[in-house]
Amino acid sequence: MQLRQNPNNIFVKLLLGFWLCSSLIIALIGLLPLLQQNHDQSAIPPALERLLEKSANRISQNPQILDSNKLTHWSRFKEFKGRPARIYLVDEYGKVLNSHKSSRSLRRFMLLADEAGEPIKHQFRDELIFGPYNFKAGGKPYSLYGRLPEHHPRPWFFFFIDNKILTLSIAILLSGLLCGLFAWHLGKPLRSLKRSADALADGDLSSRVDMATVKRNDEIGQLAQAFNSMADSVEDMVKSQQRLISDISHELRTPLTRLKLSLALSRKKGQETPETERIEYEADQLEQMIAELLELSRVKLNANDNKPSLELSETLSQVLDDAEFEAQQQQKQLHIDIDESIVLPLYPRPLCRAVENLLRNAIRYASTQVSIQAITLKQGVQIEIIDDGPGIENEADLEAIFKPFYRPQSARERESGGWGLGLAIAKAAVQAHQGRIIAENNPTKGLKITIMLPLQ
Repeated sequence: MQLRQNPNNIFVKLLLGFWLCSSLIIALIGLLPLLQQNHDQSAIPPALERLLEKSANRISQNPQILDSNKLTHWSRFKEFKGRPARIYLVDEYGKVLNSHKSSRSLRRFMLLADEAGEPIKHQFRDELIFGPYNFKAGGKPYSLYGRLPEHHPRPWFFFFIDNKILTLSIAILLSGLLCGLFAWHLGKPLRSLKRSADALADGDLSSRVDMATVKRNDEIGQLAQAFNSMADSVEDMVKSQQRLISDISHELRTPLTRLKLSLALSRKKGQETPETERIEYEADQLEQMIAELLELSRVKLNANDNKPSLELSETLSQVLDDAEFEAQQQQKQLHIDIDESIVLPLYPRPLCRAVENLLRNAIRYASTQVSIQAITLKQGVQIEIIDDGPGIENEADLEAIFKPFYRPQSARERESGGWGLGLAIAKAAVQAHQGRIIAENNPTKGLKITIMLPLQ
């Protein structure tokens, strides 16, 4: 099935996400000086303009004020609405005539006013400067500037203009936060896909990607749909294969039963020979193999049934009794340590069959003793079956022994190694519980099989 093209794709999301994120940060930082300028700088009010005009008229009418001695006397503070106002007289060369030292704020304001090209006022941190008012006195051009001690509360975001390093740090942090949220938005469905893929790889054929991910209108949603379609096909194919094996194994029982019936009739007629004994032995072996194949298929096909919560010790009681009896017959000891309080959801028949196969295998190869213990951990219930036998020499065989019809080199003889289906049935039963099974050699001697079963 060909998926339709959708403009809401990952490339567009990545492009728009990171572009908008960086553009937003740049715009916020770039707007701060403009906001400050609009807040601090505006046209000069009429009242302040009249104050400068009044001082200019006074100088124009009395040019002798321009004398340096009288300028010093004239430069004293004047009253403006109950506040002291300072007036600065500037010549055509930009030199302040009535003050020996002009402030940095005044020089900065003169540049701002020159750029504005008209009389303005500008609010500095603790003072208000306004002007210029241009006039002529004695045939020469002059300008007047005024200054008022005035403190206005500034907007909180102007704090960032005065602290550039802090502003840069916050911008980097904010950018990282926005990019992190965007990455989380893209990574969440990918994590869901990974969990479903891991579950499918571990044998959970019912694993599917959640619908929230499937309904996304981008490549991730299309990938989730394709994954679910693939999982459906794999599940159908595996189940069909298991049903085929089960059907074939079941059908093989009919001619096998006829064969054994014919052998029984031959014995009654006195036609027993070494050849007929061999045929009977092989028929028994074939019947047992068919039974194992049917059990393996049954465990895998019924893996999605509801699991009741049962006590582990009670579920395994009959299996443990049989194993203890078998161990005594072989002059070996079986140590059992399973807490009766352990309760978990499980399939009784598959789990019993798995533990039975593992215990029989351990008793067969143990030298003197076998132990089985179960403990509850945070991850689930851990069951360990340990023997003191020879173990498995080849490390590669430790993972391969759970494959159907696989037997390690030490157990290839049929009398001791079976058909390689017992451990495969055990693994299928554990996987039906969404658990794990691991084989490893003991540091001292023997083999240890560990089963991890989830608590839910």
